[in-house]
Amino acid sequence: MSEAEHQATDTLLPQASLFVFSQDKDTLLSTAEMQKDWRFARVNIKAEAGDVQTAIDYFQENGSPDLLIIQTEDIDESFTEKLGELSQYCDEGTAAIIIGPVNDVYLYRELIQMGISDYLVKPIKPDVLKEVVAKALIAQLGVSDSRLIAFIGAKGGVGTSSVAAISALISADKLANKTILMDGAGAWSSLSVGMGFDPSATLHEIARAVELGNEDALERMLHHATEKLTLLASGAGAMLDPGVAAKPYEAVLDNLMVKYPVVLVDLSGADPELKKTVISRAHQTIVVTTPTVTSLRSCRTLIKEVSEVRGGDADDVTLVVNMEGVSKANEVDAAAIAEALDFKPALSIGHAPSVFLKNESEIPKILNDKEGISIASAIEAVLTKMISGKAAAGAEKNDQNSGILGGFLNKLSSK
Repeated sequence: MSEAEHQATDTLLPQASLFVFSQDKDTLLSTAEMQKDWRFARVNIKAEAGDVQTAIDYFQENGSPDLLIIQTEDIDESFTEKLGELSQYCDEGTAAIIIGPVNDVYLYRELIQMGISDYLVKPIKPDVLKEVVAKALIAQLGVSDSRLIAFIGAKGGVGTSSVAAISALISADKLANKTILMDGAGAWSSLSVGMGFDPSATLHEIARAVELGNEDALERMLHHATEKLTLLASGAGAMLDPGVAAKPYEAVLDNLMVKYPVVLVDLSGADPELKKTVISRAHQTIVVTTPTVTSLRSCRTLIKEVSEVRGGDADDVTLVVNMEGVSKANEVDAAAIAEALDFKPALSIGHAPSVFLKNESEIPKILNDKEGISIASAIEAVLTKMISGKAAAGAEKNDQNSGILGGFLNKLSSK
């Protein structure tokens, strides 16, 4: 693969399914290596010891994947006949890669004419297999952007950072998305306290690592909280020093959004220009308020400004009312909030000081707290719709691009 092709596949791959049938131990190990590569975070990878006949038996009873890899030791006419039989059980749009024992240019040409995406000769190095698979998936499905969700509070103290942290945990641990949570507050960030890690860098240092392309340094500035949740370990430095500018912060976003399917940004303590930059790019903006008059007054202005930043569109703005019931005699009820803001809240979270204060320095424990589970479930329902919005777009794209193995199926079926 050329350098240009390599760069073209150095991105987060679209949601896809891959099934590998091989009797070769090294090939199966190379397949397992893919699951450690950030580009394959959205790819559901399965591997089974077998051959083309195993694949035929399997797909008679099960749906076919987006990409199928079959390794064979036999490259005679009986193998191509079995490929023809296999095509009867594969959905149109399934791509196929064959791994064979010898470098045979005539076999290669025959397989390509049949609609096979590629023919590889064993042994296959892990990096080579990953690049070929990435190229095939991009050619078939295109490239899907990550889902960027911004969190911003109507004012300080409304619980924006807690909602953002809980959302990150839900996205990663409940919805099984590879997720990263960022904080735009610099040294004012409380993320390290709530998520239990020591900040290892300033936002300036992180931006500098991205500017220099120093991926090793950037990796050291990440905190892996759970298997699927990563935190940008910012927060070091002096609180009274100037914050990072919007442009270098956006470069950090660009770097991380090709690695993580879901990127969450807590803007509650960020500088105004940085807030505007992230909001202008976010797929969804979650505005957090409390049901008090002062908070709602700021909230009304904030929703209007967020809409203006997004070109007058508030369709991708979600309102969360936090701490409902903190003082019923001095707060606005849900119906009046919707009328006053001309914007209906998507979620109201009850005041639960016993949950948030008890777990202020251990936010992950909220997901195991009896009362916290109820709060998390409500947030999960809202977050699921936001994240699945991208999946719907991806599905539409698939329909428009069905057919590497459209060629495989059609050409084999006509033989």
